[in-house]
Amino acid sequence: MPIKNRMAELHDEISGWRRHIHANPELMFDVHETAGFVVERLREFGVDDIATGIGRSGVVALIKGRTDTSGRVIGLRADMDALPIHEATGAGHASKTAGVMHACGHDGHTAMLLGAAKYLAETRNFDGTVVVIFQPAEEGGGGGKEMCDDGLMDRWGIQEVYGMHNWPGQPVGSFAIRPGAFFAATDQFDIEFEGRGGHAAKPQDTVDTTVMAAQAVLALQTIASRNADPVDQVVVSVTSFATSTNAFNVIPQLVRLKGTVRSMSNTMRDLAEKRIREICAGVAATFGGSARVKYHRGYPVMANHPDQTEFAAQVARKVAGDCADAPLVMGGEDFAFMLEERPGAYILVGNGDTAHVHHPEYDFNDEAIPAGCSWWAEIVERRMPAA
Repeated sequence: MPIKNRMAELHDEISGWRRHIHANPELMFDVHETAGFVVERLREFGVDDIATGIGRSGVVALIKGRTDTSGRVIGLRADMDALPIHEATGAGHASKTAGVMHACGHDGHTAMLLGAAKYLAETRNFDGTVVVIFQPAEEGGGGGKEMCDDGLMDRWGIQEVYGMHNWPGQPVGSFAIRPGAFFAATDQFDIEFEGRGGHAAKPQDTVDTTVMAAQAVLALQTIASRNADPVDQVVVSVTSFATSTNAFNVIPQLVRLKGTVRSMSNTMRDLAEKRIREICAGVAATFGGSARVKYHRGYPVMANHPDQTEFAAQVARKVAGDCADAPLVMGGEDFAFMLEERPGAYILVGNGDTAHVHHPEYDFNDEAIPAGCSWWAEIVERRMPAA
């Protein structure tokens, strides 16, 4: 595997950074200690400029090549936030904060981008400018959108942007990617059914919201099975069913459903929202009640751009010898917002035979670090070869 020699030399140091970040996880936009650690390292590397507080708590830094005859500017992005999960790895570097852990590998992403930044600041063997982006609040907060709204792309003149995510179950240090739609749009719904509560022994005097909501849970599954084209991807999941009372002998006045919709196209996204509203209204009317639907559109579909995807795959093949075709992923990824503003690509790097992400026993595999760092560095050196 043609890993850059310097990345192999830096492996222990980068692993130490990763384990420090892992032991000190922070949530959403409250990543101030992590951002501070990133800034300290970037200053040590001698990067050309550092900006903080982008997208509330993000960090952006510039690294200029030996020359800049090309005028090219490439962005490299990593996420910094953790998850509200209690860690169960038993690792020596386990989280010191109860109920918070790096269960998705953002500690590894940040450390790998720091490793690439150190190498690029040392060598500067490229013609143009690199913008390294350390983002908060990927896990549901939309930190990528916040950074874009703060002028990330225009302020630093970014022309292309690249990101990476570790992937359990994929061989360590291997790569996989796909063009076009890759990660799903992630929407949420909140449905409230109202009827007429009463004594459970006298259902004839009530409008039973539990029956109403139970019928809706089943009917919502027909969006995927009977409304969507079978070749299109959509998932409608009801994840919460809560009544306004927990008494055994009371039919509740209100029942509230919550859930998520995952889709791979705007057409399917629109269809799902439309049918949820229609189905809930119809079910409620059938039983003599009413339904109120709140539908929140979250992250859009994350779609890789064709030219940048092929280039990213070429770089992966140079680093790892091969690059597999990645599957569609019904999870969400807010790098989607950056790819809506600029062409770019997102790639998966293998984490090996580990627990899956968002699991309390998950841990980023430090053996993936040299490959990840090398891929980011090669993106720069091959896209902006030294003049």
